[in-house]
Amino acid sequence: MSSIAVVRELPPGVHPEPTSFWRKYIFSLDHKVIGKQYLFYALFMLVIGGLLATLVRWQLAWPGRPIAFMGKLAPEGMPNGQMLPEFYNSLFTMHATIMIFFAIMPILIGAFGNFVVPLQIGARDMAFPTLNMFSFWTAVPGAVLILWSFFVTGGAAQSGWTSYAPLSAVQPKGQTLWLLALLVLGISSLLTAVNFITTVLNLRAPGLTFFRLPLTVWALFVTAVLLLLALPVLSGAMIMLLFDRVLGTTFFLPKGLIISGQPLTNAGGGQALLWQHLFWFFGHPEVYIMILPAMGITSEILPVFSRKPIFGYRAMAYSILGIAGLGWIVWGHHMFQSGMNPILGTTFMISTMVIAVPSAIKVFNWLGTLWGGTIHFTTPMLNAIGFVSMFVIGGLSGIFMASTPVDIYIHDTYFIVGHIHYVLFGGSLFGAFAGLYFWYPKMFGRKMSERWGRVHFAITFITFNCVFFPMHFLGMRGMQRRIYDYSQYAHLKGLQPMNQFMTISLFVLGVGQVILVLNFFLSMRRGQPAGDNPWRSNTLEWQTSSPPPHENFHDIPTVYRGPYEYSAPERGADDHWPQNEPPSGRPVTAHG
Repeated sequence: MSSIAVVRELPPGVHPEPTSFWRKYIFSLDHKVIGKQYLFYALFMLVIGGLLATLVRWQLAWPGRPIAFMGKLAPEGMPNGQMLPEFYNSLFTMHATIMIFFAIMPILIGAFGNFVVPLQIGARDMAFPTLNMFSFWTAVPGAVLILWSFFVTGGAAQSGWTSYAPLSAVQPKGQTLWLLALLVLGISSLLTAVNFITTVLNLRAPGLTFFRLPLTVWALFVTAVLLLLALPVLSGAMIMLLFDRVLGTTFFLPKGLIISGQPLTNAGGGQALLWQHLFWFFGHPEVYIMILPAMGITSEILPVFSRKPIFGYRAMAYSILGIAGLGWIVWGHHMFQSGMNPILGTTFMISTMVIAVPSAIKVFNWLGTLWGGTIHFTTPMLNAIGFVSMFVIGGLSGIFMASTPVDIYIHDTYFIVGHIHYVLFGGSLFGAFAGLYFWYPKMFGRKMSERWGRVHFAITFITFNCVFFPMHFLGMRGMQRRIYDYSQYAHLKGLQPMNQFMTISLFVLGVGQVILVLNFFLSMRRGQPAGDNPWRSNTLEWQTSSPPPHENFHDIPTVYRGPYEYSAPERGADDHWPQNEPPSGRPVTAHG
């Protein structure tokens, strides 16, 4: 008998499914594979950043005490396991840099953005698949450069993640690698932003208007716009700083600059404050670049597990736009201590307080979504609620710093460190955990263990607060950040027990993340098969198979309603209503 091979014609806009290992898993054009690549990349860098944080906390808990097991393995900055001040400076600099640029942004934007956005808008892939692959493989050398900087002469960058000039213009070689790494990563992020914007504008399914978009897509679309506008400012500033370091220019080196008792011969005419303005003009929108995707993920999860429509959908969408717009006019509140005209300072103070309004709208709408709902306390839901509660604490502590007189007192203290960690760990990372547990079934076809997920959440939530909430008390007591050994100050000597408690809590927090890692990898083989729509969600990614096929949908779906039509009266007992289900029947584009 002769057999006839039936070759199905590919839908328009779909690249052929790869057959080789390298094209399928390494240099893939598939947005789903690229999303997973970003996920593994971000989780690896998250571990590196967390290990650096434990070394910082060790020094603060037991100043000057050697780390015994690092006697032979310790880097140049830790002879006999005892930390030197220069190495401590590198630790907090690189911890913040890696966590912000190489962990939080890749997991929220690169991983979830790449995997979820085309599926949620009913597209076959990103608008530019080859550019998408290039974006990821541009980010990899950035990570290599930032890690390599630990091993060059003089050590890694030591001027903080803000790299304030003129210190950053005269730092060791590691600072140059810091600049090169972020410039390379900036190219990757710009390419990703262009791809996201084009995809959302041009590849939405029929019927999917902007006010039928899931709020995750809204958040990631606005984040991409922020990236596109903010990153060129930072890149320009970093190129100027790089020129100061290697070409002898003086953009940020003022006249009369003295380093280690010696006048700097090439200093002349530069403005150190210019760096601060350029950096924070990027830096404050960067805060929202990291928090907006987590807000979108939370807005996606709360309706699913409260079985209610999102409260105030349009207000939520407009508040995302409001946060993005106001984020451009508040950068000066980072510079209240730098010297500022009082009228200008008052303007920044008022605009900073105003930006709390759209954030408050989102919080009250999240609470309104929960109110009266049939709440299911799944692991994604627990992490989403954890995000809301921790973001409230971070937001309220930020209001204090918006007031110039208060900020002058608490600026550069551990109050600021506590605030930023409540926003970025309690906020962004809890949002990332929520998204990971939520979309894991769609990514890998199996569910992560709910029991161990709840254990991970409980340990993380409790120990996170034990580590970071006391920082507000330390700040009010006058403990400054970026201090190598506070025990030499008489008024701070009594703070060591609290620092030791925070450090021990951080060790427990780190052990808790081992549960997440084990749950993540073991569930790929042993997890419960998820089915296509384990959460009974309405959005389009759940209306295809898990994991989705190469082209996402066998037929492009048609959208008939918004994404959060849960418990609609006309549905009777069926409390979910998929976006692609016609008013009078089952979905016409179901995968089979």
